[in-house]
Amino acid sequence: MNMQSSRTKAPARATLIAGVCGAFFMSAMASASAETLTVWSGYPEMAPFYEHVAEGLKKKHPDLQVKVEAIALREHEKRVALGLSSGGSDITVIELAGSTATRYLENELLPKAPDDVASFVKDPQNFGTFFSDTASYDGTVYGMPLFRGQGALYYNTEMFAAAGLTEPPKTMDEYSEYASKLVQRDASGKATVSGWSMRLSGGGQGIAEKFWVNLHQYGGALLETDGHGKWKAGFANEAGRKTLKQYLDNIFVAKTVSPEMPADADAFERGQTAMFIRESWVIGDIAKKAPNLKYATAPLPKGSIGLPTNLYVAGEEGKTQIGWEFAKATNEPENLVWLLKNVGWLPNRSNVDYSSVTKEQPAFAAFVDYPKDYSFFTLPSIGPVEEILTRVAAQLVIAFGDASLAGDDAKIDAFLAKTADEVNTILTREGLLAK
Repeated sequence: MNMQSSRTKAPARATLIAGVCGAFFMSAMASASAETLTVWSGYPEMAPFYEHVAEGLKKKHPDLQVKVEAIALREHEKRVALGLSSGGSDITVIELAGSTATRYLENELLPKAPDDVASFVKDPQNFGTFFSDTASYDGTVYGMPLFRGQGALYYNTEMFAAAGLTEPPKTMDEYSEYASKLVQRDASGKATVSGWSMRLSGGGQGIAEKFWVNLHQYGGALLETDGHGKWKAGFANEAGRKTLKQYLDNIFVAKTVSPEMPADADAFERGQTAMFIRESWVIGDIAKKAPNLKYATAPLPKGSIGLPTNLYVAGEEGKTQIGWEFAKATNEPENLVWLLKNVGWLPNRSNVDYSSVTKEQPAFAAFVDYPKDYSFFTLPSIGPVEEILTRVAAQLVIAFGDASLAGDDAKIDAFLAKTADEVNTILTREGLLAK
């Protein structure tokens, strides 16, 4: 081996190693000094939105590093439960439904929002009371409202025209009247296209939620609060009777729908129902599966279920400022318009011009341009709520198959009273029953 060659190569290798080590050290130092945060989401479709917000923030924070971790909702909820209970110093923006966040707020596992964020959330020009309240706990703001699930009526405009109907129903009586005009039957009189697809079967909890939506139109509620953290069944009354009677009349009297018929979004997209009530995600689903479907949407008579999702910030005390800045940036008008147009979730903020989206896709208008007196309700933030909804749904399925209930108010009242007793028994067991 040539010794001269060996001596000249050794310094070269040393210089190379030093350069690599120096570059690694400088990179590590830059990473350590950069502002970093992680976003936890339970909706994979939200990842592009958070990345869009992060890109905008880099104008002010060029070294900002944002890692978006969006996974399926149930796995996300498990991750949050484990992460918050074990603690941690990393700055994390956490996406949570207001009802889910309550359990962590009760145990002081999430910090309150800073004053500027709290003022922004409490400003009625930015958010209605429903949304600011669901981002708060005991009157203190802990979260930044972002988006929600919300129902509206979808109706097939070609079927409406064929039935001589020129506008959507505006009262619950009209819903039944329209259903009778819209139902299509075969030669034997059996319904082949339902006039109004009502949730009569399928997943348990969803049946009760959809019943609650209809109940809300009559001024009722599945669960009522005493305002002090206690609850009781609120449907064994006139509102409950009217709601259940409408279901039974459509199933057994007018026979515009049945538990066996195709239902929900799939049925609507295939032309197997003329109208149904569902959330805004159906707009995107129709665009993918039935792009030539002629349809429109309309607000419900009184209001809708609203399932708000907020952003919370966790991390080392005194160092969460960048997390809250990110959360507030999600509510910039440009970002919210981007969210509605590109993802389809409904922004919670008021006083934002969404016309550029609704002009392109008019179906969104029923969700964002609702009447001023429109009222929202949400699921209570109590432990047994899923058990209660599942139990009510099981009883409703029995009712939807019992023709003897149709037209018999006394039997309907007895059924509702029995089901309400079951709900109140669960609440009593949990120490949550209101007087």
